[in-house]
Amino acid sequence: MPHSSRPMNLQELRESGWVSKTVKQELRDNFLKALAAGDPLFPGIVGYENTVIPEINIALIAGHDMLFLGEKGQGKSRLMRTLSRFLDEAIPYIAHPEAPLHDDPYQPIARVCRDLVANVPAAEVPIGWWSREDRYVERLAPGTKFADIIGEIDPAKLAGGTSMSAEEALHFGLIPRMHRGIFAMNELPELDELVQVGMFNILEERDVQIRGFPVRFDIDVLILFSANPATYNRSGKVIPQLKDRIGSVIHTHYPQDRDQGIEIMEQETDIDLGGPYPVIVPRFMKEIIEELSVVARKSKYIDQQSGVSARFSIANYGTMIASARQRGARLNERPAVPRISDLGHLYSSSLGKLELDLMGSHQMSERQILDSFIAEAIRSVFEEYVDKHGIDEIAQIFGQGVKIEVGDMLPSAHYVERLKRVPPAWEKAFEVNSSSDPGVRASCVEFVLAGLYSKEKISRSQSRGQIRYET
Repeated sequence: MPHSSRPMNLQELRESGWVSKTVKQELRDNFLKALAAGDPLFPGIVGYENTVIPEINIALIAGHDMLFLGEKGQGKSRLMRTLSRFLDEAIPYIAHPEAPLHDDPYQPIARVCRDLVANVPAAEVPIGWWSREDRYVERLAPGTKFADIIGEIDPAKLAGGTSMSAEEALHFGLIPRMHRGIFAMNELPELDELVQVGMFNILEERDVQIRGFPVRFDIDVLILFSANPATYNRSGKVIPQLKDRIGSVIHTHYPQDRDQGIEIMEQETDIDLGGPYPVIVPRFMKEIIEELSVVARKSKYIDQQSGVSARFSIANYGTMIASARQRGARLNERPAVPRISDLGHLYSSSLGKLELDLMGSHQMSERQILDSFIAEAIRSVFEEYVDKHGIDEIAQIFGQGVKIEVGDMLPSAHYVERLKRVPPAWEKAFEVNSSSDPGVRASCVEFVLAGLYSKEKISRSQSRGQIRYET
């Protein structure tokens, strides 16, 4: 309904033909309309088309409250927020200054609104409009109190003479105030047990009790939860009555292949590769960054119950691009091209995101573990790019005593000069990403050198930020 033609009082609303719906009916109707029209249902969500999204679709149609269950960085919060796009653009409510909720004009539940509709001419009952963006709210469970999401007796109103048994004495929490909207609770197992009891009462009876005062509100709200399986399935973390009242459990997962991970990484990294210091990222460098996450997710050194978030790849990708851009600015190279030596800066964006398994780490430091992950990622990607014959041919160069130094602040021309001495063999190397651009060729050189080192074909030494490869 266009903003200019929206009814502003109850009489106009009745004459407009507006139909009252529950929030779950509203979501279902709008979802089915989008589904039938072939509209994009969950824009920006990658890799869940055949796994997670079909389960969400069914839950929406069934009108279920949902729990999104998965390790960190699997898009649980993003999925919950996306559901709000199936709400109407705006819905009408009784715009009384003392109304505690956004009451349905046809079915008000707050006493002040019921009295207004019963005793005032419809043309004098004011109508406001509640926008889609304001009808979704989420809360993080740790530290959340009963008063935050359910409510509490308002001492100021008691001091003003309001009876404790009166509805007006209550201060409502987030869930009652999201009547006719969506409420999401992140990290459900960390929610205090007393609050969980209040939650399952709302899920079952759709009413609340505050300090023994029963508020017989028919609360209309879609409730969403998120949780990590390791804590959700632990005995005593979530009370059984609450688990039993959640309609659908939606299991999320990490990208099922590297290409999906790269698509997510590029989509979520908010970096402009253009501008005065443009950056070109070779495909193999993107693959190494994403493969680093894949390696970590399989490692015995990492606490797999916590997981390795997609933010690990996203942050590392940004760091790698920033390192290349810094080189471009200092050396006036355009475009700047990320190299293997840029991965030496990943400690800052990686270590805080990895939770070590203390039993499996065998006293290795975080840096040593990350170095081993990077080496394994390089080896895995390198093996896909260069067949065994190519590795042997290139490795023969170093049997002749050739030495090459690399580093994140060495000019690309440095690599070009070194290549002039051994052009025939290096032509084989450039099959990984053939280009005449010096920056891309320098990146290719480092990729092949690091790959040969990972295959134990050459040796490596490091000094003062530079790496030397030789026989």
